[in-house]
Amino acid sequence: MSASAIDLCRALLRCPSVTPQDGGALGVLEAFLKAAGFATHRVVFSEPGTPDIDNLYARIGVTAPVLAFAGHTDVVPVGDPARWRFDPFGGEIAEGAIFGRGAADMKGAIAAFAAAAADFVGGHGSGYAEGKGSIAFLITGDEEGPALNGTQKLLAWAHERGERFDHCIVGEPSSRARLGDTIKIGRRGSLNGTLEAHGRQGHVAYPERAANPIPLLLRLLAALTAAPLDQGTAHFSASNLEVVSVDTGNPAFNVIPAQSRARFNIRFNDLWSAESLAAELRRRAAAAGGRTDGVGYDLTFEPCNAPSFITEPDAFTTLVAQAIRDKTGLTPELSTTGGTSDARFICAFCPVLEFGLPGATMHMVDEHVAVNDVKALAEIYKAVLERYFQPAD
Repeated sequence: MSASAIDLCRALLRCPSVTPQDGGALGVLEAFLKAAGFATHRVVFSEPGTPDIDNLYARIGVTAPVLAFAGHTDVVPVGDPARWRFDPFGGEIAEGAIFGRGAADMKGAIAAFAAAAADFVGGHGSGYAEGKGSIAFLITGDEEGPALNGTQKLLAWAHERGERFDHCIVGEPSSRARLGDTIKIGRRGSLNGTLEAHGRQGHVAYPERAANPIPLLLRLLAALTAAPLDQGTAHFSASNLEVVSVDTGNPAFNVIPAQSRARFNIRFNDLWSAESLAAELRRRAAAAGGRTDGVGYDLTFEPCNAPSFITEPDAFTTLVAQAIRDKTGLTPELSTTGGTSDARFICAFCPVLEFGLPGATMHMVDEHVAVNDVKALAEIYKAVLERYFQPAD
């Protein structure tokens, strides 16, 4: 199994699948799964103003329970290829590591769980050989992009076909320092906002004829950030607002600008929804005295498709953690840290965990993962399958 995981990982890395291009990656995976006996479907989704995205759904088995593996073959741009030690789409192996864009995020994990599933099915694993379950794959090419034509629509498409999932593992690079040290059981939400103060342009020598929007903008930003949004919850850290830009677009020293704008992002926990969080920030801005003579403001928010979510630890969490312990000797931390992932869509359909390779080099120049980690991850995924489909005594 380990050799096929490495070979499949290298084949996937050789596909230049920078969002929204597939680069042949889904075809490589589809061929591998078909050879293992999976029925496969390629589905293209569209959205006005966004590129069409190819997705892959695969399944073997016709009965419940259904364990799904989910992930994405698209990757972020490589930057300057000349700065890479090897061709970023070469899948080279050196010093015990596989190099390439997407090795950590997350072609290595896709290769590991595909190889594990093929080995499990081919070996007539405990329980599965008796027809006591099914394995499914949900693979998109739109996770690193807008995430409009990927997993969210693939889930809806599958649901309309009558597909149901009992549990799901997403192969995002959840591990921190060592393979197996962390399982993601949820994610914080993400909300983007813009605060724009409007004034009246004029000469700095005649401030009485103008209305400077910058003092208002600063006062409002202070009001939004002065008090903590919360103190955190049992599984989440405190919600956090970060101002990411402040801009007037004013190149002159002798002109009071007509407007000034700030943009911010909030990573929020399960105490909030996007709507309740926006309402709280509007309340804080209004309480700060948001309007003065000649100056006003607008506080707006981008549409949010990234709510916070939590999969409460249960027997499935214990099963996955035990498989990790048996292979690595580590007891994984249950975490909700990090950015967003497609698990935010899957949680509406079934309990979902994220477990994959260490992500120390993801999105970086010379992205790479240890060969032994890919092999070990495949063995862990296979152990999960064996436990999951083990017949009841």
